[in-house]
Amino acid sequence: MQPAVGCVDVKVEDRLFTVEKHVLIESSDYFRALFESGMRECTQVEIQLQGLPARGFSVMLNVLKEGQPVLDSDEILDAIECAAFLLVKPLTRHLIYIISSDNCILMLQAADTYGVFDLMHASAQFIRNVYTNVREDLSFLSEDQLDYIESLSPATFVAVTTHSPSADYLDDISRTVCYLDEAENHWATLTSLPGKASTCLAGITVLDNNIYIVGGVDGLNKQIVKPSFCYNTERDSWSEFSSLQDLRYNLTLTGQDGCLFAMGGMCKNTVLATVEKYHVASKTWSFAAHLPRPGAGIACACTMGRIFVCLWLPMDTTDVYEYRTLKDEWLLVTTLKRQQSYGHCMVAHQDNLYVMRNGPADDFLRCMIDCFNLTRQQWTALAGQYVNSKGALFTAAIRGDTVFTVNRMLTLMYNIQEDKWKPAKEGAGFPRSGSMYTFLLRLPKNRLTTQQQN
Repeated sequence: MQPAVGCVDVKVEDRLFTVEKHVLIESSDYFRALFESGMRECTQVEIQLQGLPARGFSVMLNVLKEGQPVLDSDEILDAIECAAFLLVKPLTRHLIYIISSDNCILMLQAADTYGVFDLMHASAQFIRNVYTNVREDLSFLSEDQLDYIESLSPATFVAVTTHSPSADYLDDISRTVCYLDEAENHWATLTSLPGKASTCLAGITVLDNNIYIVGGVDGLNKQIVKPSFCYNTERDSWSEFSSLQDLRYNLTLTGQDGCLFAMGGMCKNTVLATVEKYHVASKTWSFAAHLPRPGAGIACACTMGRIFVCLWLPMDTTDVYEYRTLKDEWLLVTTLKRQQSYGHCMVAHQDNLYVMRNGPADDFLRCMIDCFNLTRQQWTALAGQYVNSKGALFTAAIRGDTVFTVNRMLTLMYNIQEDKWKPAKEGAGFPRSGSMYTFLLRLPKNRLTTQQQN
C-alpha cells in the first residue's frame, strides 16, 4: 500500500511509520538535508533508518504531534539517541522540559554521550539546583561532568515588593531587587530598580535568566507606566524596551520560548481580555488570541513548555486554561469547584499544577492546596492546611523539588512529596512591606558567596 500524497514511510527496526514529509522537514535538520539533497531518497516512498531505536522514533513523532509524553528511562535513552542523530530540536526541548530528580543524571550522561549539548547543559543546571538531594548518585558521573556541574551557579530565590516610580532627585534605598543568600541566611541586594520603573500592579517575570517588568501604575490615581524594563543578569544592567500596544496594570506576565506574554489586566477600571506577545529577538509586540474571558491579576504557571492560567467564576468555580503557543489558542483543561476556590497563586512541578486558595471560613492565615495532574487529568487535595501568614504561599517559586515561600517574618521551604508539601527549612524573612513578587535567577558566580557556591 502506497503512503498518502505528501507522506513517506519510514522504517525503523521492524516498524513502519507513515509520516507527512513537511513535518519531518520542518522539525529535523537530518530530514531537511535529506529531502533537499537531490539524492534518490527524495523520491522514494519508503526510507529505512539504520541503527536507530523504533521506540525513540515513536516518541519523536508523538512530540511532533504536540504530545507531552512522560517517559521512562529506556524511552529517554532512545529519544536522546534519535534527537542526536536526526537533529530534532522539538524533541530536545521536550526532553529538557521533563528533566526531574529521578532522571537528571541519566539525561546528563546520555546527552553528553550523544553530543546533545543543550540537554546536557539543562541537566547539569538541574543537578546544580538539587545538588544536596542527589549528591550520593553523582559518583556515577565522570570528573569532567562533575566539573561542569560545579562550574554552574544554582538558581537563587529573588524577591521585590511594590514600588511606584521615584523622582530622579530622590534616593530611595528600598527600591531594590534582593536575593536570599542561603549560606549567610540574609537578603542581599541584587540591583536597584530604574527610577521610572513601577512594580505596583505590574507584570513581572523571568525569561532566559533576565527580569522583565511591564505595565504597572504610578500614584493613587493609577496612572499607567508606559516604558517596559529588562534587567540583564550577566551584565548587571537595566534597559528599556517598547511599551504594550494596550497599556494596562494588574496584568499577568510570563515568558516562553523567547517571547513574553502580557495577559489581561485593567485599563480605566475596565478588565481586559487582550493578550500581547513580545518577541525578544525582533523587539516587537503583537496581539495574540484573547483570553476566554476578561481577567486581572490572573494566576499563571508554566511547566513542560506549556502555559496555564486560572480564570475564576462566581459560585466557587475556577477554570484552568492552557495557552497553545503554536496554534495561538486557549484550551479549557479542567475546572475546580471548591469553597474559597478563588486561588491567588498557581505553581507547577513536573506534570502537576498546584492551586493555592484561601482556607475555610475566609481564614486568610491558612491556605488549602489542590493539585491537578496533567497526565492523569485528575484533581487531588493536598493533606492538611498550610500556614499562609501575610500571603507567603501566594508568592511561591519552585527550584527542583523545593518550594520557596516568603513573608516579612520568614522564608519557608517545602519538599514536594506525592500527597503533601513537607516543611523542610526556615530562613530569614524579607524585611519589606507591600505585595511581593518572587522568582528564581541564576546569578553569576562573582555575585555569590563562596559558601553558597558550594
